[in-house]
Amino acid sequence: MIRKEFKLGDIVQMKKPHACSTNEMEIIRVGMDIRIKCRGCGHSILMARHEFEKKMKKIILDNPPEIT
Repeated sequence: MIRKEFKLGDIVQMKKPHACSTNEMEIIRVGMDIRIKCRGCGHSILMARHEFEKKMKKIILDNPPEIT
């Protein structure tokens, strides 16, 4: 199984919408767990990486890497 690459600030589309009826989420923490924030109501959700990869549909906006 190929691991997907996620970065802080990426906007992703989930398969099912949140309770506020939007399915766009922003990635705000990456590690063993992924924390996403709803772009509609601002509610944050913490889930395991494998669970997130199953529930994510696609990356909408790819946050460009920082150049230092």
